[in-house]
Amino acid sequence: MPGKSASRNKTELFLDGAGISRALTRIAHEILEHNRGAENVALVGVLTRGATLAKRLQALIEKIEGAKVELGLMDINLYRDDATTRLDQPVIQRTDILFDVVDKNIVLVDDVLYSGRTIRAAIEQLIDFGRPRSIQLAVLVDRGHRELPIRADYVGKNIPTNRTDRVNVHLDEDDGDDSISIERGAGK
Repeated sequence: MPGKSASRNKTELFLDGAGISRALTRIAHEILEHNRGAENVALVGVLTRGATLAKRLQALIEKIEGAKVELGLMDINLYRDDATTRLDQPVIQRTDILFDVVDKNIVLVDDVLYSGRTIRAAIEQLIDFGRPRSIQLAVLVDRGHRELPIRADYVGKNIPTNRTDRVNVHLDEDDGDDSISIERGAGK
């Protein structure tokens, strides 16, 4: 039940599968309304869960609009501003943007917006592919605590958190179920 807290592990469930589905449907409609349809819109998902969400949004927009929407996937690890300060070597995945981004309305998709650093890296990488008409941002969760002046255009759920909380986004394709929960005091 959303909002219930398990006192043993201080985990709060915020959205279940139905809630995530409703949030994504709303985001799909908002993207279409803002861009006056799907023409010239492309989605780029940040690996891993942002890519999964982008695929879901692509299917929803194509169902609503009856038009094909291009989809790209990106790994931003090489563009992170903390790459040299991290102890572990980043695992580099693929970036697949197999369409021309020039003059397109690109919607970057990620699961959680926190400091803004991931999105800064995604924008930097995207611009290396060309100059889009616009770059918009869709996130499933905005948890606050920005370190950079970045704001999402489309948000599934605003969830107030402390810096020490951990937001867990589980998606069926990656984790076997759909849910968003917060572990209070569990770390970033």
